[in-house]
Amino acid sequence: MAIAKTTSKSKYFLYHIIVGGFAILLLYPVVWLIFSSFKESADIFVTAETLIPNPFTFENYPQGWEGFGGYTFATFIKNTMIFVALMLVGHLVSCSLIAFGFARLKFFGRGFWFTIMLVTLMLPFEVVMIPQYIIFAKLGWLNSLKPLVVPGFFGHPFFIFLLVQFIRTIPRELDEAATIDGANTFKIYYKIILPLITPALATTAIFTFYWTWDNLLGPVLYLNSPSKYTVSMALNMFLSNETVSNYGAMFAMSVVTLIPVFVLFFFFQRYVVEGISTSGLKG
Repeated sequence: MAIAKTTSKSKYFLYHIIVGGFAILLLYPVVWLIFSSFKESADIFVTAETLIPNPFTFENYPQGWEGFGGYTFATFIKNTMIFVALMLVGHLVSCSLIAFGFARLKFFGRGFWFTIMLVTLMLPFEVVMIPQYIIFAKLGWLNSLKPLVVPGFFGHPFFIFLLVQFIRTIPRELDEAATIDGANTFKIYYKIILPLITPALATTAIFTFYWTWDNLLGPVLYLNSPSKYTVSMALNMFLSNETVSNYGAMFAMSVVTLIPVFVLFFFFQRYVVEGISTSGLKG
């Protein structure tokens, strides 16, 4: 018995050593980024193997916050927050409605359209990038958030699939009971289904935030005014092919833009696991 307990403790200790080692390995680039943001820009890659800055400087943060083109970095953060907020509303509303239709409503060709929706999930963005750009150019939407935000109000295949799988775990008896009580289809959606898929909706919101916050290709395609740049574009502007790149300011602002990401994940990480597991009702 004592030998079994010792073996169990050894496995437990070994497990945490291995997991802790992987955690340190994965976190080291972030730690290196943070410490490098306090180095002088010219020394960052010269002393890349040294973690501790020498000398230790705070100048990168005010320099980075000054921004460029007469706009401070606060402008780029504000633009990104607007972008993220609109995408959150679009994805949560459209994806939940579409998923409810696929999971609960019976209509002609439901399986066919669901398959078509999944096929679009497999298409790389590069395939549709040029046709979309031509359409938005003809609509006169360039240099605005419309090309980036409006498609979000028509659903996203990954989140639709996630929500469909989650809704299918919810017993249909709840829908039938609500129907007997006089609830119509839409009332079943927002009174029965929405409260029960909160973990999946939270997962949708978290991934939407992440993918929108660091989206670079979309804003680069459609935005050309510095007053409308997002944080990903602003960080890219610190790099230059013609003059000296300001890596110190870029690293400093990278640390600033990482703060909302870490805060969001820290408080809502449990919803990611619950949402992806599609556990539905417990008990």
